[in-house]
Parts: sequence; structure tokens; C-alpha cells
Amino acid sequence: MTKAAPPGGLALNVARRVAERVLWTRVALRRRIEARSGEPRPVPPPMPDTDLLRDSASWQAAVAECKRLKLPLHRDIPKNWDALGAVGTVLRTVGREAAVLDAGAARYSSILPWLRLYGLTDLVGINLEFGSQVRRSGVRFRYGDITATDFPDARFDAVTCMSVIEHGVELGPFAAECARIVRPGGLVIVATDYDMEPPDTTGVTAYGQPVHIFSPDDIREFVWLAAKHGLALRGELRLEHIERPVYWNRTRLDYTFIRLAFDRV
Repeated sequence: MTKAAPPGGLALNVARRVAERVLWTRVALRRRIEARSGEPRPVPPPMPDTDLLRDSASWQAAVAECKRLKLPLHRDIPKNWDALGAVGTVLRTVGREAAVLDAGAARYSSILPWLRLYGLTDLVGINLEFGSQVRRSGVRFRYGDITATDFPDARFDAVTCMSVIEHGVELGPFAAECARIVRPGGLVIVATDYDMEPPDTTGVTAYGQPVHIFSPDDIREFVWLAAKHGLALRGELRLEHIERPVYWNRTRLDYTFIRLAFDRV
């Protein structure tokens, strides 16, 4: 598969590069401060492994918790909710010695920087946009297709994939590849856009792909498909929400997020 061009044009690409440098500078500084203090970093409070963002108060509480934990905030503020839940599940389930892949990563997003702050050292991010390998604070970012990677079987203890599958990812190959590269007993966490009654997205595109907001039937089908490949859903699948607490200015759409955690059986 050919390398994808960075979406959004030159101005947005420059802004992302700036955000990336600021983020990793903050991570390096925070790691030095905490190394000198010798105090253990507190883990995030328990959140349901599989969860739905039901209202604005939930992401606001997550942001407050991120600030308390001195985790650098994602610039898309509601995304701190799904990142905090995912990182907490990784730390509680596979621990601080885990090897973790962030599939469809951005170098300015939250999962890998936060895990690095918790002392994890075997961290990899892949994306079709990436060229040659780049390291940030020991984290490796490299080209990769999340439906067909070149990693060996059972390479990782956990795979995260945050706000990616709604952008044209083929779900069957994606689930199969996650199941292949995660060890038995490992973990897969997927977050995506969701709504009980998705708005009409006909003709709406982003990142060169049609915009898709998952419906309850879409989510049930994905959970079923994941199970076919040996990924068993953790926790209860609840699909009702009170509000649409997420607004994407680019598409002018209101919706919410859902986070799904799977055990590799």
C-alpha cells in the first residue's frame, strides 16, 4: 500500500508538527522531574473497560483527572475521556512492562506519550502517513497499515486504536490483524465515533474518506466480527447515551464516542 499524504493541507500539517514538539518536550521534562522526585506516578482511577461517553460531564471529569495526574491534554478535549480510559485499562491489565502498539497513531496524540510517562519502554505507533522511523522519547513511530502489518505473531501485549476505524478501515482484516499480533491473554482497545441515531453523513468526507459514525447495529456487528477472530469483549455493551457531547467543527456534526476493550483469547 502506498504512503498516505498528510491530510488537511500545509497549514494544518505545520500546526501538528508544532503540537508534536511541544507535547514531547513536556513529556521529557515531566519524566526528568518525576525521576528526581522518586515518587511513583499514580494510575488513573478505574473506568469501565468498555464504555460510552454519555454526556459532557463525563469528559469534563476526565479532563480534571488528567490535570490531576499531570498528563498533557489532547487538544481535542473530549478525546481525553477515551484516552484516559484506554491507558487505565492497559496499566491495570498488562502492566508497565507491556509492549504496546498504537494503530493509526499520530505523534501528537495521547496514548503513547501517557504510557511513556508511566515508564513503558516498548511502545510503537504506526500510520500510513509515516515515512522512515522517528523516535520521540524512546517511542518509535513508523509506517504501517493496521490491517496488514509486518509484525510477528503475538508481538504485543496490547494494541490500541483510537478514532481511526471510522475513516475507511476494513473491519474484518483489522480485527484479524489485531488478533494475530496480540499475544493470548493480551488486550485490544478500540475507540470510535458513535451515535444511537447517527446523523446523515452523505457526501461528508475527512482525511480523504467518507465520514462514518457507527450505529448500534454497526457496533454489534463489529463485536461479533471481533469475536470470530478470538477477541472477546470485556464488560457490558451499553449503547444508550443522554447527550451528543462531541462536536466536530470540520464536519459540523454532533455525536459521541464509544470505547471497546477486548481480551485476546
